[in-house]
Amino acid sequence: MNTNLFKNSKSIYLIFLFFFSVSVNQFYGFFGLNPIDSFASFNAGYDILNGHFPFKDYWTITGPLIAFIQALFFKIFGVSWFSYVFHASILNFILAISTFLLLYNFKLNINFCFFYSVLVSILAHPSTGTPYVDQQAAYYSTISIFCFILALKTNLRIYWFFLPILLVFSFLSKQAPTAYIVIILFIFSTYYFIFNFNLNKIIFGLVGAATIITLFFLTLLIAEIPFKLFLEQYILFPISVGEGRYDYLEPISFTRFFLRFKLIHFGTIILIATIIKNIKEKTQYVKSNEFIIIITLITCGYGFITHQLMTINGIFIFFLIPIFFGFSHIFYSKYFSDRKYILYLIIIIVIGSTANYGYKYIHKRDFWDLQNVSLKNAINAEELDVMLKGLKWKTVLYPENPKEEISNLKEVINIIKKDDRKKSLITDYQIISVILSMYDYSPSKVWFEFHVNPSMGTKYYDVYKNFFINKLIENNIEIIYVIRPLWGGKYTVENVLNKNCFIKKNITKILDSYLLIKCKDFENQT
Repeated sequence: MNTNLFKNSKSIYLIFLFFFSVSVNQFYGFFGLNPIDSFASFNAGYDILNGHFPFKDYWTITGPLIAFIQALFFKIFGVSWFSYVFHASILNFILAISTFLLLYNFKLNINFCFFYSVLVSILAHPSTGTPYVDQQAAYYSTISIFCFILALKTNLRIYWFFLPILLVFSFLSKQAPTAYIVIILFIFSTYYFIFNFNLNKIIFGLVGAATIITLFFLTLLIAEIPFKLFLEQYILFPISVGEGRYDYLEPISFTRFFLRFKLIHFGTIILIATIIKNIKEKTQYVKSNEFIIIITLITCGYGFITHQLMTINGIFIFFLIPIFFGFSHIFYSKYFSDRKYILYLIIIIVIGSTANYGYKYIHKRDFWDLQNVSLKNAINAEELDVMLKGLKWKTVLYPENPKEEISNLKEVINIIKKDDRKKSLITDYQIISVILSMYDYSPSKVWFEFHVNPSMGTKYYDVYKNFFINKLIENNIEIIYVIRPLWGGKYTVENVLNKNCFIKKNITKILDSYLLIKCKDFENQT
């Protein structure tokens, strides 16, 4: 009877966790936006739904997995802001339930498993509310770490099979922080097998890797995406950009590395104390699974912090705080249980940090740069199109007058709609092409000079320029429309085409047209 009651309480917790983690993200996913980031995956998912694929049809350095999954959500639930946010909400739930089940495997009281998982769901995807590459790569990476920990904790081979699959999912969301996590897990997997060699586990891992790699190349084949384009856009060019990102780590200071992420560091203190205590008492402890688990958690935490410092985005890794404190709770109870007040302190800290960061970074929409903008006069985006019903439209581009922004976009949409010529749209408002039920023939998924679109004089500029011009030629583009403002650059066309290749015209306050004319740039392409 007690067993059945325990199972029932677990089921109730998981059901409630589903509704809570989905609901909290659904709420914030309809609360403000930033065009360059909010619409990119929406448009990419719509494109795939209609047979237009990344790398082949447009230049992109961001992970294709999000777009493919979003296309599936559009197929099932229809093309709408609801299904777009629901994609993020489901991943928010997956991360939360993964946290719950991981802590549960460490015999943490089920009430606390639920407690820490709920806090994770508050601090994770709601920071954007919509699918976003950095976040989703971080979440898949985190779940990969959980998978590795469970492989050691349970001794089950199946986790070695799923580990490479999850890591590829993470990599196909974004290259970093996946690369750091792959390196860390490879090092500690090797360390584990040195002392616990098991050919069957290694074979399971290799089979998992072979399975996901086969599926990846099969997808490229079906979508007719040349591997060369994937290699250039997703691996080689980002590596060249990443070399410059190391400068973002400077200045190396206590404030940036520790004070900014102090609660993540605090969450590792008990873990570090556990290692020190056991090494002193047991000379063989460094060979134990527990040691590998703890040192992996700590190292991956530093990997996430390093990645956060190297990005140009808002802070999104505070979801790690409940995870680290959850493990601190586990190991404190195991090794330091004589001082119960520390557990109360852990609970107070994690509740306080969730309330603080939840308000400052999530409720204030910091990730969308809306922290200093009042959302009281946000308007229903249904005024722009019915598919955006429920979205509270407010961007940092028009913080005081969202109605003017909507009005300007409506004017642009009407102008483009009346133009029967073959046209390409360059804009951060990628929702425009979806509203018009057309393919935008944009040569790039996102417009951001240097970081996304190679700048003149850089290593891959010629590759990008040739791709850009070839897309215009292949699609018989007659005119390019540029809708401003563009967050990542003003001269997207001028940076690629010579002045004698187009006639530029200012049409409205935010709309320019580039009528294409014959020139050497087009004649030199094959």
